[in-house]
Amino acid sequence: MDMFEKGKVLKICAPMVRYSKLAFRSLVRKYNCDICFTPMIVAADFMRSVKARDSEFTTNECDRPLIVQFAAHDAQTLADAACVVAPFSDGVDLNCGCPQRWAMSAGYGACLINKPELVKDMVRHVRNQVDNQNYTVSIKIRIHKDLKRTVDLCQKAESAGVSWITVHGRTMEERHQPVHYDAIKTIKDSVSVPVIANGDIKYLRDVESIHQLTGVDGVMAARGLLANPAMFAGYEETPLECIWDWVDISIGQGTPFTCFHHHLIYMLERVSSQPERKVFNSLSSTSAILDYLQNTYGSVNELGT
Repeated sequence: MDMFEKGKVLKICAPMVRYSKLAFRSLVRKYNCDICFTPMIVAADFMRSVKARDSEFTTNECDRPLIVQFAAHDAQTLADAACVVAPFSDGVDLNCGCPQRWAMSAGYGACLINKPELVKDMVRHVRNQVDNQNYTVSIKIRIHKDLKRTVDLCQKAESAGVSWITVHGRTMEERHQPVHYDAIKTIKDSVSVPVIANGDIKYLRDVESIHQLTGVDGVMAARGLLANPAMFAGYEETPLECIWDWVDISIGQGTPFTCFHHHLIYMLERVSSQPERKVFNSLSSTSAILDYLQNTYGSVNELGT
């Protein structure tokens, strides 16, 4: 929490299913990302299965500050999961924003914005049961069409001891519509805990402009970081150095090929032509990818030449 007291706008890597895993977090941390979130983990599955715990949650000593995001719909399960990960992380976040049908039908994600008392109870349970005063409990929400309901939710969470609130500035029905930054500002003005803005952060300049618009304490990026993991360091597109950093980190950590490849597809999207993308997307082995990168872009040793 003292990071918020330093007066700078924090730059945060969003929880992204399949993508914000340890290797990618290691990469964005090299390029000025202040805090990283894990992908969303279903708390009940996490508590039920050792296999789920081992596959869903991996970290190392350099992977800090780290927030573990859970999907949950009952307070005790969330608190139990928080107690398991607390020694290896800096906080937990309750997902109240995922609009996918499977999550909503299971009682997870964005449907929780309509259950402020339950959210309040979940925050309080984690607060009371994790034996670490500095451990954070945050929520990530979407907004209601009637913003008074969102303000009420946030104020209830604040009264339960929430550490900060991340606001994705769209309703649960909206996907690619413009972000409601005015709504984020209203929420920021209505609570005293830090507020993080999420939605359509694509370049470093967006961080400052959204801070000016809303007064938030930080911004969280998802797709913008996938397209350019060096975005928070001020690069307009993924630099070659970052691409080779990803190769080194992911090979070193044993990242599965599909994930390794998909990240590179995103990173090269802005810097490659359509014919190049077609060739690259069809590659089916790590060695083929390394040859392609070397032949098309050169090695990291050639950066200065």
